[in-house]
Amino acid sequence: MQRNRQIILKSHVQGIPKESDFAIIEGGIPDLANGEFLIQNLYFSLEPAIRGWLEGKEAYFPPIPINGVVRGPTVGRVITSNNAHFHEGDIVFALNRWEDFSVCDDNTILLEKLTIHGNTPLSYYVGPLGGSGTTAYVGLHEIGHISSGQTVVVSAAAGATGSMVGQIAKLRGCKVIGIVGSDEKANSIVNELGMDAAINYKTCPDLASAVLELAPENVDVYFDNVGGPILDAMLTTMKIQGRIICCGMISDYNRTDNPNPITNLWQVVAKQLTMKGFLLHYYHNEIPAARKQLATWIADGKITVSEDITTGIAQTPAAFRRLMSGSTSGKALVEIDLV
Repeated sequence: MQRNRQIILKSHVQGIPKESDFAIIEGGIPDLANGEFLIQNLYFSLEPAIRGWLEGKEAYFPPIPINGVVRGPTVGRVITSNNAHFHEGDIVFALNRWEDFSVCDDNTILLEKLTIHGNTPLSYYVGPLGGSGTTAYVGLHEIGHISSGQTVVVSAAAGATGSMVGQIAKLRGCKVIGIVGSDEKANSIVNELGMDAAINYKTCPDLASAVLELAPENVDVYFDNVGGPILDAMLTTMKIQGRIICCGMISDYNRTDNPNPITNLWQVVAKQLTMKGFLLHYYHNEIPAARKQLATWIADGKITVSEDITTGIAQTPAAFRRLMSGSTSGKALVEIDLV
């Protein structure tokens, strides 16, 4: 039987994940049933959302049980197939698990056969051409309804999704302000990603005032990746009938037992705001068009791709800890050292 290294959950995570919360084991590969196919994972997409599945609480996906293999999006290559729609050599994106080999079928969440264009690096289909880029694109267009001349603010602006949000909004003719957690990230999103301005929330005594100084016209669209105090401050900066895209709440992922209070929700009524959360898999019909446009922009050099790649399946827990500690920039992913 071929080796199948798997990262399992050893203890429910509290606060920032510890490497000791995980372990690596060798599991088996079951025989394929009719309609199933086997992929060899090539990249793991490290997502803040995974953090919510690690503490034993019900959410929009079931929690990962103790000694269960950690769930996460992957890009892999089909090795063998009993499925008429997928063939050996196909490249597949899906919500699988942290393991060398995963069994999929037509009902696998986020399942998509990828068409690789030219010399596009496969890792791009984990980030800017995968969930990060399509989340940014779909959120801005389907919920934010952005148009040229509007003002867009994005939190976690140096992260996988935030860095794409800022660049897409600029390409659509918007003024873009990014909120980040360090001066280094602030310089990067302005000088490398082309955003108009950046605010380091960790050194800013009054975030709302800082935003309004840069956007005295107030904010049309806020793309929220963090929730908590930043969302609370942004509620006071919005225009009448502004839109807030609720993509993530990373400020609370490490403290779900004591979430940050939101005290300015009255602004939703006072300013007639639209505030909507979304999960990408509910917008699967929009993903192909989003990826096509993103691929064109990347090929034309209009989008800068930022990646944080860790090599080796055994390094996955450490890489995930860095992501949840806020020390990564761009798309965090693990490149699997093939067995």
